[in-house]
Amino acid sequence: MTALRALRNGLAMLLVCFFVTGCGFHLKQASYLPEDLRTLQLTGDDQKSALYEQLKYELQRSQVKIDETDRVTHTGPVPELHLYKDSLSRQTLSLFSNGQVAQYELAYVVSYRLTRPGQEPYEQSFELYRNYQDDPNNSLAKSKELEIILSEMRKLATKRILRELSQL
Repeated sequence: MTALRALRNGLAMLLVCFFVTGCGFHLKQASYLPEDLRTLQLTGDDQKSALYEQLKYELQRSQVKIDETDRVTHTGPVPELHLYKDSLSRQTLSLFSNGQVAQYELAYVVSYRLTRPGQEPYEQSFELYRNYQDDPNNSLAKSKELEIILSEMRKLATKRILRELSQL
């Protein structure tokens, strides 16, 4: 009886695999940057920001060489990725019956410019949104939760920048 059940489960799994591969589904692979973007000069309005550091880390993980030389003294044509200052705004979505804020909508705005030698600069801006439940009775835990949400939004923003650059 157990052998029959194991055979049935194995056939069901095999059938699911055939359906998934037959419909054209395949796992998303890593974003690979074009060959001319394998060496970049990374600049930013705020080079100490967490987003700048996260982007630098993700670029290095993607085997992109970050050119640290000064733009004025640099002699070769290297593309420049300039990260503008990111911003976070929040809007009240709902209130408790006593008038305190119950829920916020966080909007994280990121803008950047890619300048390639001999081409027009490519500027892009996007926003990421998250809802955030607030609880004045647990303010310490909620502030930690907000830090985690912001960190996740930064990671999503850097991955989106890399994905957009890989499609150029």
